Amino acid sequence: MRLLRNPMNGFKYAIEGLAHVFRTQRHMRFHFLTLVLVLVVSLVFKLSREQVIVLLFTISLVLTAEMFNTAIEAVVDLVTQTYHPLAKFAKDIAAGAVLITVINAMAIGFLLIPGGNDLRELTANVGGVQAPDWKVVSLATLILLVTMITMWKVAGGKGKLLKGGVVSGHSAIGFFMATTIMFMAWKQVAVGIMAFLLAVLIAQSRVEGGIHTLREVILGALLATGISVVAYAVFSPMF
Repeated sequence: MRLLRNPMNGFKYAIEGLAHVFRTQRHMRFHFLTLVLVLVVSLVFKLSREQVIVLLFTISLVLTAEMFNTAIEAVVDLVTQTYHPLAKFAKDIAAGAVLITVINAMAIGFLLIPGGNDLRELTANVGGVQAPDWKVVSLATLILLVTMITMWKVAGGKGKLLKGGVVSGHSAIGFFMATTIMFMAWKQVAVGIMAFLLAVLIAQSRVEGGIHTLREVILGALLATGISVVAYAVFSPMF
C-alpha cells in the first residue's frame, strides 16, 4: 500500500492510473476521443452552456464506468487466473454497466445535437452563406489535434507526453500553425511558403536533437496538415 506522504502523490497516482487505462484499454481511448469530438461538435453547432454541461457529464460517466470496469477486471485477475463463474459474472456485470452508460450517452447526444432544420441550416452555412468563425474552427481543430497526439503517445508507450513518443507533437503544432497561416493569407503565397519552411525547421530540430526520428516528425506533420486542411476547407470562410 502506497503512503501519501506528499499530498501531490495522490494526483500523481491518479495520472498513472489514467495513463495505464489509456495505454492498455482500446475502448477507453475511443471514449476519450469521443469526448473531444463532442466538444468540437458543440463548438460547430454553437450549443448552449447547459447543453455542453449535460454532454460533458454524460461522457464523463462513460469514462468513469470504463475505468471501474478495468479496475474490477484487474482485481478479478489478481484473485484467480482460472475460470470461475463468479469471476465471469463480475466481469460481465462491469461490462454491462459500461454498456448502459454508452447507450445513455448516445441517447442524450441524439436529443441534444441539432437535427432537422438546424442541420439544413448548418449545411447552408458550410456552403458559404454564413460559415463558423475561423477562430472557432481553429480552436476546435487544435483541441482535436492535441487530443489525438496525446492518445497516440500514450498508446505508443514510448517517451513522454512532452518529449519523445511515437509522433512528434512539436512538428504537428508547427504544421498546424503553418496551415492556419496559409489559409489566413490565402492570396499571399510567399507568407504561406515561409510558414511551412519554419515548420520544417521545427521538425528538423526534433530530428537533429535525437528526440524524434524522421518517421515520427513526418507523421506529426501529415496528421496536423491533413486535419487542418479538411477543417478549414469545409467549415472556415477563409477558404
